[in-house]
Amino acid sequence: MKFPLAVFMLIAFAAAARAQGNYEIQVYGSETVAPRTTMVELHSNFTADGQRRFVDGVDPTYRAQHETIEITQGVTDWSEVGFYFFTSEQSGTGVQWVGDHIRPRVRAPESWHWPVGVSLSTEIGYQRAFFDRDTWTWEIRPIVDKQQGRLYWSINPALERTWHGPDVNLGLDFAPNVKVSWNFTKVVAGGVEYYADYGDITKIASLHDQQQQIFPAIDLNVSPRWEINFGVGVGPTAATDHWIIKGILGRRFDWPKHNRR
Repeated sequence: MKFPLAVFMLIAFAAAARAQGNYEIQVYGSETVAPRTTMVELHSNFTADGQRRFVDGVDPTYRAQHETIEITQGVTDWSEVGFYFFTSEQSGTGVQWVGDHIRPRVRAPESWHWPVGVSLSTEIGYQRAFFDRDTWTWEIRPIVDKQQGRLYWSINPALERTWHGPDVNLGLDFAPNVKVSWNFTKVVAGGVEYYADYGDITKIASLHDQQQQIFPAIDLNVSPRWEINFGVGVGPTAATDHWIIKGILGRRFDWPKHNRR
C-alpha cells in the first residue's frame, strides 16, 4: 500500500517545468558528489509540442532540442560545486549557446544520523534574452529525500528570483519539484516526477497561468558510476509545453589521492 499512497501524495503536489526551463529537468537527491570525484552529465530534452510563436522576443520552444552539460565536483564529504553549459538547437537557428549557471550545494553529514536526507542548493546564472527575458536569475533549493526499502521520494520546494529582466520586481517564485519512484528490480526503478512554477509565492497564479509538467520516468541503476534517467513529460495547463522527452546520462570519475614526498 505504501507505493500507491506515495503516488497519490505526489499528485497532490501538482507541479510544472518552467522552473528548469526545459534545459535541466531533474529532481535532486540530497546526496552530494564525493571529494576527489567529478560527475559529468548530459541532459537531452526535446520539446515535441511546445510554444510555436515568439513571445516578447523569446525563441519558441516547438521542436527545440536542448543539450546541457553539467559538471559537478565534490569538495568535501558534505559539499559540491556544479557548473552548467546550456545549448539549444532548432530549425532555422541552428545550435545556439543559451547561458551558464553555477551551483554550490551543502548537505547534512551522515554523522548527524538524520532520519531523512537534507541538502541546500543555490544556483546563480545567466541566459541570453533570446531564450529568456530574465537574463540573470537566482535559485535556492532545499532538498529532502528518503530511500525506504524499494520506495524513494524527494521533495525540492525551490524559490526563484530574477536579478535582471522584466520580472525583477515580482519577488520570489515558488517552483516545487517532487519525485516518487519504486525499485522494481535491482536495476530498474520507475515512478513519477513533477515540476512546477506557481508564480509569486505571496500571490499564487491561477491554474491557467501555472506551468505544470508530469513525467513518468525510469532510472537504470546499472552501476554506481553511471546515472541513467528517461522520461516523457505531459503539460496539462495552457502555459506549459505539452510534450517533452527527456534523458539524463551521467558518469562519475574518481581521482586518486597523491601523497606528497
